[in-house]
Amino acid sequence: MNIAYISCHDYEQYSEGYVDEESLLLDFLVKKGLNITRCIWNDPAVDWTQYGIAILKSPWDYHELIDDFHTWLDMLQRLGVRLLNPVDTIRWNSDKHYLADIAAAGLNVIPSVFFDEGSKPELLPVFEQLGTDKMIVKPRISAGAKNIMQITREDVMYSQPAVHRLLEGESYFVQPFMREIFEGEWALMFFNGKYSHCVLKMPGSGDYRVQHYHGGSVNAATPHPAYIASAGAYVAQFAPGSLYARVDGIIVNGEFHLMELELIEPFLYLDTDPDAHERFYEAVMENLTPALS
Repeated sequence: MNIAYISCHDYEQYSEGYVDEESLLLDFLVKKGLNITRCIWNDPAVDWTQYGIAILKSPWDYHELIDDFHTWLDMLQRLGVRLLNPVDTIRWNSDKHYLADIAAAGLNVIPSVFFDEGSKPELLPVFEQLGTDKMIVKPRISAGAKNIMQITREDVMYSQPAVHRLLEGESYFVQPFMREIFEGEWALMFFNGKYSHCVLKMPGSGDYRVQHYHGGSVNAATPHPAYIASAGAYVAQFAPGSLYARVDGIIVNGEFHLMELELIEPFLYLDTDPDAHERFYEAVMENLTPALS
């Protein structure tokens, strides 16, 4: 079976400064004997009818071309190309409003308030609603801490017009600034719903963002079994049938609280665990078995 390994144009710019996970994993899967080819998701030259399965690895520019991305998903469904992860899951996960669905299910999530594009919300009551003096404003369709800003109760009269200007172009949401981020953000990887490995991401000095291009650091970590169980609950309920899931969260009062459930293009930190590549391959094979039988 021909397998498409989904990437994006200029993927190197997104992985600059860190391990080229995409190429290393692709080489590993090829050496395992899979008939797998890197394909740019929006490359018009790709003949998608030649592929039975597509592994969604690194379409890192999808959020900048979201309408085209959804059209591409529709096309795969129409052609009968099986996407890993499932198309409906990807659509749901592409807008951070999915956090509201998870919170409604009773699972621990960092509190969030959502604003639609074109709205002009009064922000002072939101500080009261979230019980905080500092909030983080984030785009609802984005990746990698792009276009986020901090606002405080004291500067709200100055920051509110700036937020309104942002909302002229896209939808946003706000969350309380969680000081627990300075103790690290846990990222737990699951393949076919089974826990694989974990890293702890720490923000750089003087910053709260954990991405390496903002000065953050990443190290292999062994989470408490309770954290694995909590993270697994998000995957079981909201990512069934997914080849992979990355569950990002912080520990608040001893309990895991979700920051993001990454199901579209997360870095999987495969280099931090000696058996991670093999586990990923085995998960792929489990998905291929029904198609090959």
